[in-house]
Amino acid sequence: MKKELIRTVKYALIAASAGIIQIGTFALLNELFHLPYWVSYLIALVLSVLWNFTFNRRYTFHSASNVPRAMALVFAYYLVFTPLSTLLERYLTDGCRWNEYLVTIINMLLNFVTEFLYQRFFVFRNSIDTNDLAKKA
Repeated sequence: MKKELIRTVKYALIAASAGIIQIGTFALLNELFHLPYWVSYLIALVLSVLWNFTFNRRYTFHSASNVPRAMALVFAYYLVFTPLSTLLERYLTDGCRWNEYLVTIINMLLNFVTEFLYQRFFVFRNSIDTNDLAKKA
């Protein structure tokens, strides 16, 4: 139980750092370069996903699993999450006139919860604590 709590806290901290990357990238592309909202969102999302996957695989889940396979599974998650979240973003910002940053944060929170569960119980479920860091501990 304690181990899973620590794993969840690690995931939250790494996800928060990925969130900073996502918000920072989004703000840069949206405010400085005035790219369309969905383009800014998509680029920022991809950068944060790469960061989040890399660090959570190594430090949170301690997985020695096949990286291309694990990344393909995460890619599959984003094949569903990205279009749905992009549609939600567009509907709430363009249709309902919600603040772009508020909507981005809402989607980031949805992503945080659903991706943790997906990675913990699907992507890394059979390879948790198998890398060199886990073996040293």
